[in-house]
Amino acid sequence: MEETMNPLRKPVAEDALFPFELVYRDRKSPQRELPDHFHDRYELVYVYQGRGTFFIHRTFYEMKAGDLFLIPGNTIHRAMPDGDDPVLSTAAFFSPALVQPEPLGETYNGLYGFELARRRMHYKAELDGQHRALAEETLETMQRELNERKSGYRQAVRLQLLGLLLALNRLALSEQPGAAGGKPADTPWMKEVLLHIDRDCAEPGLGLAQLAELAAVTPSHLSRVFKRLTGMNVTDYIHAKRVIRAKELLLGTDRSVEQIAVLCGFPSPPYFYRVFKAIVGVTPRTYRLQR
Repeated sequence: MEETMNPLRKPVAEDALFPFELVYRDRKSPQRELPDHFHDRYELVYVYQGRGTFFIHRTFYEMKAGDLFLIPGNTIHRAMPDGDDPVLSTAAFFSPALVQPEPLGETYNGLYGFELARRRMHYKAELDGQHRALAEETLETMQRELNERKSGYRQAVRLQLLGLLLALNRLALSEQPGAAGGKPADTPWMKEVLLHIDRDCAEPGLGLAQLAELAAVTPSHLSRVFKRLTGMNVTDYIHAKRVIRAKELLLGTDRSVEQIAVLCGFPSPPYFYRVFKAIVGVTPRTYRLQR
């Protein structure tokens, strides 16, 4: 039986007044990367150099210089840098509340690019020279403001972020629908397994044996390949998908915690509590109250 409930949450700086964090020009390595994880914050990842693979939602993307990834909150993802040519990147984490626009007589959504990425299930933008220069200059300015901490630096960082998101939103609006997707996994059945989990994660009894039968491979082979490609075992991945759905229901409905446990496929409310707290860090009731 697979081990379960390894921590999947990425620690981020908690500041209710300034929900923003920048990890600037960080050299990635396979040893330092987290396994598949998710968090409430939205995330922008810009690649300066190096190569690797990015697993987001249920798709694998090539990482190379000039790529920018838009990862909405509560989206499972994992970066896998190349061991010989590791990725150098900057990641910005922020709460949606930070970029809510003032009503100025027009309809504008600062998170449009992220919402479009989620709707299309395509999370990668390959930037042209102009947008690469803009992204690099903006991220450098943010880092300088955070380092110098002059009067108004938080406002300056927020304005820089808003400007970058505006440029990315306009770029997304100018692109044709149906942007090219990521690359398939190197095993033909993996895409079907990920799709089945995504679509039917609340199905009672969903687990390694059922997925192995679907893929027509042995459970041990499925477990080994799944772990190699995603960095997470099958059970943890299913739990993560169920917890993401539970978070949506906790914030978006008045259903009881017990009802949500059943709707998300957990065998009992106590088990739901235990898995949710192991992944999110707080109980379902606390999560509902603190948002």
